[in-house]
Amino acid sequence: GSDAVRAMASASALISCRRNSRLALPCRKCQRSWRGILLAPPAGEGGASSGRGPWSARSAALCLGLALSARAWSRSSRAAMHTAARAAVARAAAKKAPEAVVEAENFLEDLVASDVKRKTHGGRVRTRFPPEPNGYLHIGHAKSICVNFRAAEKFGGVTNLRFDDTNPASEKQEFIDSIKEDVRWLGFQWDGPEHYASDYFGQLHDWAVEFIQRGWAYVDELSAEEISEYRGSLTTPGKDSPFRDRPVAESLELFADMRAGKIEKGKAVLRAKISMQHQNVIMRDPIMYRVLPEPPHPRTGSEWPIYPSYDWAHGLSDAIENITHSVCTLEFNMHNELYDWFNEKVQSLGSLDCEVLPRQYEFARLQAGHDAHCRVQAEAEAAGGGWLGGELERPEDANALWHEASWLSSRGTSPLLRVGWGNEEANSVIEFNLLESCVRDALQASVKAKLLCVLKPLRVVVTNWEGPDEVLEVPAEGSDLRQLPFGRELLIDSEDFMEVPTKGFKRLVPGGTVKLRFGYTLTCDEVVHDENGEVSELRCSYDPESLGKRPPKKVAVVHWAHAEKSVPVNVRLYDRLFADSRPEDRDDFLEALNQESLTLVESA
Repeated sequence: GSDAVRAMASASALISCRRNSRLALPCRKCQRSWRGILLAPPAGEGGASSGRGPWSARSAALCLGLALSARAWSRSSRAAMHTAARAAVARAAAKKAPEAVVEAENFLEDLVASDVKRKTHGGRVRTRFPPEPNGYLHIGHAKSICVNFRAAEKFGGVTNLRFDDTNPASEKQEFIDSIKEDVRWLGFQWDGPEHYASDYFGQLHDWAVEFIQRGWAYVDELSAEEISEYRGSLTTPGKDSPFRDRPVAESLELFADMRAGKIEKGKAVLRAKISMQHQNVIMRDPIMYRVLPEPPHPRTGSEWPIYPSYDWAHGLSDAIENITHSVCTLEFNMHNELYDWFNEKVQSLGSLDCEVLPRQYEFARLQAGHDAHCRVQAEAEAAGGGWLGGELERPEDANALWHEASWLSSRGTSPLLRVGWGNEEANSVIEFNLLESCVRDALQASVKAKLLCVLKPLRVVVTNWEGPDEVLEVPAEGSDLRQLPFGRELLIDSEDFMEVPTKGFKRLVPGGTVKLRFGYTLTCDEVVHDENGEVSELRCSYDPESLGKRPPKKVAVVHWAHAEKSVPVNVRLYDRLFADSRPEDRDDFLEALNQESLTLVESA
């Protein structure tokens, strides 16, 4: 409206130059300052506006030019000047504000930022998270999720969720559901519906046939052991398979038999024809298809008795989905060259709908001490089962000890922890206590109410308390307050009291004093024992003047609860999963399992 526009035009009291110095020249005719001229409202529109704020230099120059060109400052000329000023301000406001500069925080984001700036993919950013649905996610996957989704979010892009379901022997819908739940728990949502490598089985098969026709692939009938032997090593070159130069027609017929289920598992594979002397072992005629007639695929059933290898399906699925940045962990570094080779060959066929092929980049996986980070270890842990140490309330808790993304969630870890994971170019192992420290920091920032819990209750009678219970108001998130009932009968943790204290014990002892968190100070006057000689009750006195004051020097602060108005709970205490920092260094890593990684506390 006109009032708002005039407020914008009159917001600047003075015209500022680049050095922020101020210019205030008088009018030769009426001796008014430019400030008075520019801020004066048009005739008939009320009193002068007030206020000071930003004003575009273009608008200021326009108004100043109008003022210098006017010989007399009549009301009509001033009204005309204000009309022009408002129009200039409106035009300036209508122009698109310059976009905020997005700063990259790590080398991966540097690469994405560079591509966006150069418009490598037309300025688009589309990443993907491509887990295999053959197990639960561990903490390394959680980092990968954050890396892919955050890189896309930061540069205005999106992320695909694609399940690499190319191995039906170990894939289950249970794992798919768990993975989707973990991604959502971390606070992310993938673009559109989830994708599956099996969505592209038909297209991948057709491209494989074209590879054979062009002499880029052949059917090999060597056994798995012979293929490994012929491949050579990092220091010795490989040697050609005797089937490498078989006629194209023969390979086409054999591949058709593989597709029709006429060839048994392990009897034949389809291999790319690259070079058996290549320096990169991965490039030595890699496998494209193998025969896997059983078990049925979770999505396609028995339609496909042959399945594409990871290397054949992964990069081409990225290209089909128009992924711009394919981000993997460092163990896939040697696959980078093959990723590009397959994509470039298929692009040369003219059947890929993407102008610029995706590129693969690698970052260091997240590994924490005292934990397992591979599916083989995880599956072995789950199969063991017996070390869990008792019945669990929820069946999924058995898995929550090792499929770590859900394990973090079950421990109460905030998904805000995701902002603390950086990206490096070299593998390393972080200490487990650093992870726990990050968890505490995240919870401290996100949890509104920090409740008091007494794990092993010990009854306390406040002998000098008289009258009804008191309600103590304690701080919560922001300016809110929450209420704690305080009365004659309380509970403290039995570990916070020692009748015969050891050296260095600083909590409650006979004749000693502690501060109740958010409450009063208590002094132990008497210890009551049961018939077995165990401590059953403490008789204490409280200091009515101690509420809201800092505890005296060397007086510990302990948790407490009201004996009658508190809520009984069962508590799961999680500890490090493995007693050893690097359990994989053992011959049998299961021997390093921490038998007390989960403790169930009842009646807390």
